[in-house]
Amino acid sequence: MEYSLWSRDIEETIIPLCRELGIGVVAYSPLGRDFFAGKALVESIPNQSLLATHPRFSEENLERNKLLYKRVDELASKHACTPSQLALSWLLHQGNDIISIPGTTKMRNFENNIGSLAVKLTKEDLREVSDTVPVHKIAGEQDYGTLAKYSWKFATTSLPPK
Repeated sequence: MEYSLWSRDIEETIIPLCRELGIGVVAYSPLGRDFFAGKALVESIPNQSLLATHPRFSEENLERNKLLYKRVDELASKHACTPSQLALSWLLHQGNDIISIPGTTKMRNFENNIGSLAVKLTKEDLREVSDTVPVHKIAGEQDYGTLAKYSWKFATTSLPPK
């Protein structure tokens, strides 16, 4: 499931349920579709990229989200790491039952991702990182409009009674 600093909708329902059932969570897009790696901010999005049509990367929403990136960048400096390392480290500190799968095609990004393992965060640090990217301040929908109806939020499957 998608899980990152800017996609935390599974924290209150899915993660506790998975923990109760002893199921691990595989988090895709742990860098917020590369937002915390600087996509569209320090590195442009190619026109043919699907991200060019993502709601959070639209011109209006991106302008608002840049403020969040700036805050994460400032906090990353405090921890002597990059924004992407801070975002990955935050995710890695969410529990041993959450596995991150950051995708990359560039060796420098791979090495940068590995560097997140060296970023150690206390409980206070984790709270500060979470507070730096308030969920209600993220501009734009998490999913592409046409795919939103396929979200887990609309599933009708229920657990059998205990």
